[in-house]
Amino acid sequence: MARKKRHEEHENLERWLVSYADFITLLFAFFVVMYSISSVNEGKYRVLSDTMVAAFNTPPKAIQPIQTGEEGASGTPAPIMPHHASPTMQPGVIQQLAQTARSSDMGHIANQFESALSPLIKKDLISVKHNDLWVEIEINTSILFDSGSATLENDALPVLRQVADVLKKYPNSIQVEGFTDNVPIDTAIFPSNWELSAHRAASVVHLFMDQGVQPDRMAAIGYGQYRPIADNATPAGRSKNRRVVVVVLAGENVRRAIDIEHSRTPSPTTTTPKAPVPAPPAGKG
Repeated sequence: MARKKRHEEHENLERWLVSYADFITLLFAFFVVMYSISSVNEGKYRVLSDTMVAAFNTPPKAIQPIQTGEEGASGTPAPIMPHHASPTMQPGVIQQLAQTARSSDMGHIANQFESALSPLIKKDLISVKHNDLWVEIEINTSILFDSGSATLENDALPVLRQVADVLKKYPNSIQVEGFTDNVPIDTAIFPSNWELSAHRAASVVHLFMDQGVQPDRMAAIGYGQYRPIADNATPAGRSKNRRVVVVVLAGENVRRAIDIEHSRTPSPTTTTPKAPVPAPPAGKG
């Protein structure tokens, strides 16, 4: 009996489409991942970076490190002190500083400035204040700088030289502080009032140094528009806020102590009388 011939199976010639489809799918997923990596959200990346830095810079929570074989001493974190307080300034420190500073005779230094600058004091362009810890010479910038400039005017040089002549007689530390009004400034040299006030203070420091005041005694500080003494809504107020203040200190850390004391109770000061005069015209910075 003849054997029945087996029917041959049909060969699938389109099997390659399955592999090709898988390859295309993987290739599409690859490009999607590459695109997502190349498009970084800068804001979210910055937040993540700041969070990581803060996490690794966190101070230890324990007062002392845990020692092997001993009971660990875990303490509560120290409270955050207010910005105007200092843990080293305890009640009575101001009085102790004042007693120490009396030997430096800040009143005598103030009298020297009042005598040398008397004409400008009468015109309300300079004021002198003092107590047992410091002497403060406040100079309106209308006699020092042009509007929006940190270059000293020629008329300012004799005034500052008189101040330098008094400063040279004493070894006290000196802070030169620059202030502006709230009129914004945006130039290549001064992007904001911060730079303008700091440059003005530095200009005065450089002149003092050229006149023989030791540079290691001085510091230049710029406060910008953020410590006004008058209302910036009026031209007269803005004129008062544009100023340079020369602070002669009785000793180190005295200015910090004064700021702390002022945050508690205002301390009395001696101020020279001022005659009312018309305010200088308003300008930038």
